[in-house]
Amino acid sequence: MYTTMTIKGQITIPKAIRVSLGLQPGDRIEFSAVEGGFLLQREVKRDAINKWRGFLRHLKGKSSDDVINAMRGENR
Repeated sequence: MYTTMTIKGQITIPKAIRVSLGLQPGDRIEFSAVEGGFLLQREVKRDAINKWRGFLRHLKGKSSDDVINAMRGENR
């Protein structure tokens, strides 16, 4: 598949590629140089759970009661 770049450096991503990547208007796309060409990938949005991943890492190995108390700000 070929596409033409405009004078402003813009290109149209072919529909088959947009569909296969699940691209929607407003999505951010990353271009990376790889051997022999470029890699195009959609930015993966962090969901509400994953953005907190590792937040309580310092409590690893603690009991669930200790974790809950730490989240409440209670020291026992």
